[in-house]
Amino acid sequence: MHLLLRLLIAAAAGGWLPVAAYCQDHSSAIAKDDLIDSNVEARAFAPGVVSSRFDEWGTSFSPDNKTVYFSRGSRFWTVCFSRYRDGVWQRPEVATFSGLWRDTDPFVSPDGTRLFFTSNRPLAGAAQDKPNANFHLWYVERTGDDQWGRPHHVDGQVNIDSGNNYAPCVSARGTLYWCSRDREGNKGMQGYYAVWLGDHYDEPKMLHIEGVESVQDPFVSADEKYIIFLNGSDIYLAFRQGEGWSAARKLGPQVNTGDGNSSPYVSHDGKMLFFSSPRTKGFYDRDRSHALNYDELEKENDNWCNSSDNILMIPIHLQR
Repeated sequence: MHLLLRLLIAAAAGGWLPVAAYCQDHSSAIAKDDLIDSNVEARAFAPGVVSSRFDEWGTSFSPDNKTVYFSRGSRFWTVCFSRYRDGVWQRPEVATFSGLWRDTDPFVSPDGTRLFFTSNRPLAGAAQDKPNANFHLWYVERTGDDQWGRPHHVDGQVNIDSGNNYAPCVSARGTLYWCSRDREGNKGMQGYYAVWLGDHYDEPKMLHIEGVESVQDPFVSADEKYIIFLNGSDIYLAFRQGEGWSAARKLGPQVNTGDGNSSPYVSHDGKMLFFSSPRTKGFYDRDRSHALNYDELEKENDNWCNSSDNILMIPIHLQR
């Protein structure tokens, strides 16, 4: 089969369906566990638009599901967004607060009034033409449709000068979750949380989840009933048990294939899992009926499925 035709078929197979429609397609699966039906496969999210030949990760949706925020870039991380209009996701734009410093990991609060993100932008009182030595957590407040005010540094004990913070997530009651490497003597990448006390965050505490060595890229549901996170290159889940969490459970082979997964995120209705992965198996395979010429090689590398990190999605049963 001609290379271009194969690429078009791969893109169509991974085409975007609204979350509700995609889940409805598989609601009558014959064999399933209690999380992911055994006969479903991950699809690319908005291939050629959001999932592109560049690297994308860090998905987060507005409360009405009509705007998706995500990270794009390699060296210069940038927060972008795309609107869902007339049945398709539109060409992405750079978020109003991003495009100058290395910004990543956007997360829209459950009520849509704030967006948290990670950045190396300079702190107040420092030289404003040089990046901060570490990545800190910041937030912006919504001023209009896809419009945000000036960035605010998350003050208090959350950000520290001796380490980097990544992957912020906030619950409905304001508890902030994130991950940090080797923070305050805790070895490796670990998850942390800080309770919102109405005018400031309480002292950060480390997340302790049995069965894993690390907690990276934590996503916590708005009601804090479950947490999905990265341990190594695999995605795990744990449920709330009292003041703590159940033992970690590794998601199945539909999600964890040995590729470098990251940035798990669950839709507001608990029916769709999004995550980032460089996976190509099932999306594209080179046509070996002939040796590629240079034009065909360019088309192959210019395709969204070229081993860059893309945003994938798969139905999951975490309905509230």
